[in-house]
Amino acid sequence: MRTYTCNSPQAAGRIVAVALLADGHLSSEELAAVHRARLADRLGLAPGEFGEILKGLCEDLQTTSHLNWSDACKLDSDVMQQVMRELDDPALRAEVLNLCHVAVYSDRHVAENEVALLASLSRAWQKEPWQRLLA
Repeated sequence: MRTYTCNSPQAAGRIVAVALLADGHLSSEELAAVHRARLADRLGLAPGEFGEILKGLCEDLQTTSHLNWSDACKLDSDVMQQVMRELDDPALRAEVLNLCHVAVYSDRHVAENEVALLASLSRAWQKEPWQRLLA
């Protein structure tokens, strides 16, 4: 799995990409919703860059032989822990979580994996720093 600089627009965009794929497929309605929500502007991405981030995530998931999607998208997996650690700015986390909600709820079909993703992100990112050390 590729890494991004901590708190970078790319790291933030990848988490939104994970939300788009959390139910196992990419919905054009969900993708359109995050674009209408001005995803690129809100995260500081260049035009077209989110598409490259989404493509990179899919490539990483396909080329890593020991991963399968149902395991990789679980927030307690090593992969997702790495992805989540790339964001530690509270304001950026809030922005990303908002965009993830836009993605998940836009198609009026909320899968169990999508709910689990949102709940896990919320729990993980609302912990105080000293609580993260105990987890």
